[in-house]
Amino acid sequence: MTRLSLATLPSITTAKTPNYRREQLTAGIVHFGVGNFHRAHQAVYLDALFNTGSGHDWAIIGAGVRAADAAMRDALGGQDWLTTVVAQEADSSSARVTGVMIDYLEPGDSEAVIAALTDPAIRIVSLTITEGGYYIDPASQRFDPAHPDIAYDAAHFWAPRTAFGLILAGLVKRRAAGIAPFTVMSCDNIPGNGHVTQNAVAGLAGLIDPALPDWVNTAVAFPNGMVDRITPATSAREKTLLAEQFGIEDAWPVFCEDFRQWVLEDNFPAGRPALETVGVQFVKDVAPYEHMKIRILNGGHATIAYPAGLMDIHFVHEAMEHPLISAFLRKVETEEIIPIVPPVPDTDLAGYFALCEKRFANPKIGDTIRRLALDGSNRQPKFIIPSALDRANANASLTGLALVSALWCRYCFGTTDSGTVIAPNDPSWDRLTTQAKKAQEHPQAWLEMTDIYGELAGN
Repeated sequence: MTRLSLATLPSITTAKTPNYRREQLTAGIVHFGVGNFHRAHQAVYLDALFNTGSGHDWAIIGAGVRAADAAMRDALGGQDWLTTVVAQEADSSSARVTGVMIDYLEPGDSEAVIAALTDPAIRIVSLTITEGGYYIDPASQRFDPAHPDIAYDAAHFWAPRTAFGLILAGLVKRRAAGIAPFTVMSCDNIPGNGHVTQNAVAGLAGLIDPALPDWVNTAVAFPNGMVDRITPATSAREKTLLAEQFGIEDAWPVFCEDFRQWVLEDNFPAGRPALETVGVQFVKDVAPYEHMKIRILNGGHATIAYPAGLMDIHFVHEAMEHPLISAFLRKVETEEIIPIVPPVPDTDLAGYFALCEKRFANPKIGDTIRRLALDGSNRQPKFIIPSALDRANANASLTGLALVSALWCRYCFGTTDSGTVIAPNDPSWDRLTTQAKKAQEHPQAWLEMTDIYGELAGN
């Protein structure tokens, strides 16, 4: 057994290790939200780039604003910021150790984070803060300036608590020092994630100085991007598998599928790493790719999550093995979702969905139904309800999509079909459970959540 660290890297023979040295790297990116997806996606692309011998001035400094970020920092700090990433397919498993992160700022130390953001060497600030981290009003899908976290940052500009407050403070300090703005790059599953991030930063800016949003909107770049790699949460299972199969002890390894995709708008005025050399697609308009992924893949996950959860199914691949669930997914996708997804350059939508089915059915990935069912109050308005609204506006059938909402409602009732209690799985769980219980007798009660269903609430 080898405990992961810089000192033990030379002795690891069961995994691919960096052929670059830590002292060769300098930071060019500050990243908010160092979770599993970031470490399986953006960090892996950078690791591949660094292994070619180039891009060594684009290393990552981690940052975070949540209590959970401190636990990740402690785990990674004990192994010199290294991460083991295990890619698993039905017939293969491979491991690599990435070393692209060279520091991780202490969560809550806003002064240190702002100082890092002011460094001229930092040319990109990236984010994976989940769909629920952007302060979006679910019904309007617009930035919510009245949220208490945003109000706090507006009142404490130089000691903010949110990623957007820290980003804005860093931008303002750079402007005062005559330093060009960094590019802000969202890597979250949100339609128009660059625009959403821009609206959050500019929206907060408007609470501080009426003239500041104009500068943000004209001087700072917010490229849109589509990201994709199925990456489950890490549990004792993954740590044990890593130890047994690869002989590596990692405090917080990442397990994921082999597939990965990243499509980015090429809008980086401060410069960017040459990620196109390691498989990133740079395009003028990412919207078609993003629309496809969010509606078909993420919408597909939402479609199977709740029936599987109600049937006490634990793993996603087990759900795909159930004939009712797999048939339901195919029917909803082929009859209601895919027909309203606009064409995507050089992409066959039916083929893309077939690939999604294969990925969902991967027996090694260990993705859980509970993860897919998490945070429906933020995910449904992004992954399912837009498709239902498009169908309604086209006077087309939306029976399957309505059933997805009904199954979500039934899940939020709080028990599975066997009577097992479902542990809270949403930031708004108490509210959802209350509405679901009302809906048992009066189904319209579920649609009374107009902040989630918007104009569909009256349909």
